[in-house]
Amino acid sequence: MAKSKEKTIPYSNYSYATEPTKFVRFLRVCFSKQLFHFFHLNLKIMKIVVRGHS
Repeated sequence: MAKSKEKTIPYSNYSYATEPTKFVRFLRVCFSKQLFHFFHLNLKIMKIVVRGHS
């Protein structure tokens, strides 16, 4: 069995941070979600640019 390592050191900066869940970690690396948000953000930017030039 692997040794359990200490996750937090009292009063350090790391002891106040939250650890992301498995679902959050999955969403951060999910290619299809990132691709969708990339095009969604670009569409929002293009709307702003088109409104500014008319």
